[in-house]
Amino acid sequence: MTSTSLPDSLIATLPGSSYTDPGIFAQEQERIFETMWFCVARASELAKPGAFRTVDVGRESILVTRARDHSIRAYFNVCRHRGAKLCTEETGEVKRAFQCPYHAWTYDLNGKLVAAPNLTKMPDVGRTEYGLVSVAVREWLGYVWVCLAENPPSFEEDVIGAVVGRLGDVESIEHYDVDNLSVGKRIVYDVKANWKLIIENFMECYHCATIHPELTEVLPEFADGYAAQYYVGHGAEFGEEVRGFTVDGSEGLDRIPGVAEGQDRRYYAITVKPQVFINLVPDHVIFHRMYPVAVDRTIVECDWLYLPHVVESGKDVSRSVELFHRVNLQDFDACERTQPGMSSRMYAKGGVLVPSEHHIGAFHDWVNERLGTPQG
Repeated sequence: MTSTSLPDSLIATLPGSSYTDPGIFAQEQERIFETMWFCVARASELAKPGAFRTVDVGRESILVTRARDHSIRAYFNVCRHRGAKLCTEETGEVKRAFQCPYHAWTYDLNGKLVAAPNLTKMPDVGRTEYGLVSVAVREWLGYVWVCLAENPPSFEEDVIGAVVGRLGDVESIEHYDVDNLSVGKRIVYDVKANWKLIIENFMECYHCATIHPELTEVLPEFADGYAAQYYVGHGAEFGEEVRGFTVDGSEGLDRIPGVAEGQDRRYYAITVKPQVFINLVPDHVIFHRMYPVAVDRTIVECDWLYLPHVVESGKDVSRSVELFHRVNLQDFDACERTQPGMSSRMYAKGGVLVPSEHHIGAFHDWVNERLGTPQG
C-alpha cells in the first residue's frame, strides 16, 4: 500500500526494513549519532579530576573525564600508538593520567602525551600532536553532551532549541533547576528493539489507555490518546484526586521551589533528538538516555532526579520511581513485541499513523533527511 492510496486520516510510516536492516543502522550511526549532540553522563558522576566514564557513541568509544581545572573533557578512547582501547572499564578514576595497557603510552587529563617507553629518545614526537584526539563537549541540565563531528552543529539550536520548541521558551525548564538536582534512582533497561520504535512510542499516547493504567489514573487526559508533547507548551494536568506523580497518586516529595504556578500539578514530556527524553513534574525530573547498540537492541539509562536534600535524607522515593518504571516496562515490552513484526512481509511497506500520531511523521521525515533517503 502506498501513501497515495491512504485515507486522509492516515499517513504512512517508515518501511519495516528501516527497523531491521543493519546497513540502515550503520548509516544512522554515521549520519545521526556521530554527527549530532549526544548525551553521555550525569556531570556529578565526574565530580573529581580523573573520574571517567566510557560510552559508545555510534561506532566509536568515547572517554569522558574531568581535568585538573575541573573542566569536562572528552576524547576518542583510542591510543595514538597502535589503536588499543585506552580505558576498558565503563567507569573509574585515575590519579593523574591514562595509561594504555598495551605499550604504556600515557596521557594526562588534558589529553597530552606525557610518557611512553623510550619517548625521550624520540624528541621529534610532539606531545600534543600525538595526544588524545578531543571531542566537542558541553554541559547542560547537569549532563555531559558530546559531538563527534569535526564541525559540531549549534548546541543552542539543536539541543536547547528542541526544549524551546516543546515548552515555548527556555525559562520553563530552568524553573526545575535540573543542573542541581540529585540522582535518587537510576535504572538501566536492555530493550530488544530498534531505537526509533522507542522514540515513536515516547512521542505518542494513542497506546496509553491500552497499556498504561497507572499513568492514565494520574493523567486522565492521556486516556484520550493525545500525548502532552503533541501541543507546544502544554503540560498534562494531574487528575482531581491525584496528590502527586506517584504509582498510587499519593503525595509526592518536596516540590522544586522554582516550579511556576502554571507548571504545578502538570507533566511535561520533551524529546531531544536523537536519544534523550525529559519528563518534568513538580517534585522530580525523569531523564532518559538511549544508547543504540544494534539495529534491534537499545540500552536505555533512566535517572530520577530530586532535590538534593530529598536524596541525602534517605526519603522513600519508591512510589515516585515505581510509576514511571512501570510505564517504561510497559512501553519497552510493547516495543519488543513490535520489533519482530518489522521483519514481516506484511510490514515491508510499513504501517500507518492515525491523526493523534501524525507528528511522528515529522520524525520519520527527519530520519529520511539525515540519511538522504528520497521522500515519497
